[in-house]
Amino acid sequence: MAIRNLRTEGDPILRKVSKEVTEITPKIHELIDDMLETMYETNGVGLAAPQVGVLKRIVVIDVGDGPLVMLNPEIVNQKGSQTGDEGCLSVPGKAGQVTRPNEVTARFMGEDGEWYEVDGTELLARAICHECDHLEGKLYIDLVEGDLHDVSYDEED
Repeated sequence: MAIRNLRTEGDPILRKVSKEVTEITPKIHELIDDMLETMYETNGVGLAAPQVGVLKRIVVIDVGDGPLVMLNPEIVNQKGSQTGDEGCLSVPGKAGQVTRPNEVTARFMGEDGEWYEVDGTELLARAICHECDHLEGKLYIDLVEGDLHDVSYDEED
């Protein structure tokens, strides 16, 4: 496993749409392991493959319940809303108010090639939406209500 370099705002790869994972290879498993290590090392709760320079539809999330690895994730249901501070490892030192669904259901392929669904509320719902946006070339700063403000790294997603 290795810690990968994070791409930051202004890097064109963050604005590109990621490609579907069609085959789960040893290289994909290595990328997932590296993404998890990178996320934990940088105190994030989520990381999408474009943030480490790879245009693949892969997301890793851990909101405190253990790692969730999603390949080709798609939000299939959402309800409610929540507004709160959101940050991003690709926009270091900044955060802003973003409104997201309070509950989501996401369908995704696991590392074993099988399809699953996960229901997320509150922080997990926010993280799923945030990371899925990365796969579409969107950043949370596109949704910020008002201005960004400075934060310390331990407050970021």
